[in-house]
Amino acid sequence: MRCPFCGHEETQVKDSRPTEDNAAIRRRRFCPGCGARFTTFERVQLREITIVKKSGRRVPFDRDKLARSIMIAMRKRPVEPERVERMISGIVRRLESMGESEIPSDLVGEMVMEGLASIDSVAYVRYASVYRNFREAKDFETFVGRLAGADND
Repeated sequence: MRCPFCGHEETQVKDSRPTEDNAAIRRRRFCPGCGARFTTFERVQLREITIVKKSGRRVPFDRDKLARSIMIAMRKRPVEPERVERMISGIVRRLESMGESEIPSDLVGEMVMEGLASIDSVAYVRYASVYRNFREAKDFETFVGRLAGADND
């Protein structure tokens, strides 16, 4: 593994242990070149997944990009990071177990919306505002009104 600080080609693993959800291996590493310490995570990838965008463009699935978009929606919300990580891992497992190599981006977006709705309603609305491309305050009002209506059922 290359050192992210100095680019040294060889780093040493000092400690390995499973993550809390046992979905990855956490490795503490040391660089003999610059003395830096850093952590890497190793995950099993069952298959290569390609995301088909609305424009028809195809891009490789990127778990980190998925996590970043969810973390933006969750910013400053009182939700444990482990709960968010479990949600992300669950989405990835569902995508991998579908048996499809190409998955529409809409499906991934709906899975994220479903997960956020069960964790935090503010994060859900934040994500929806980008995913559904809200353009004005009226769009928020309509969406939140439907959300409130569903809660009363």
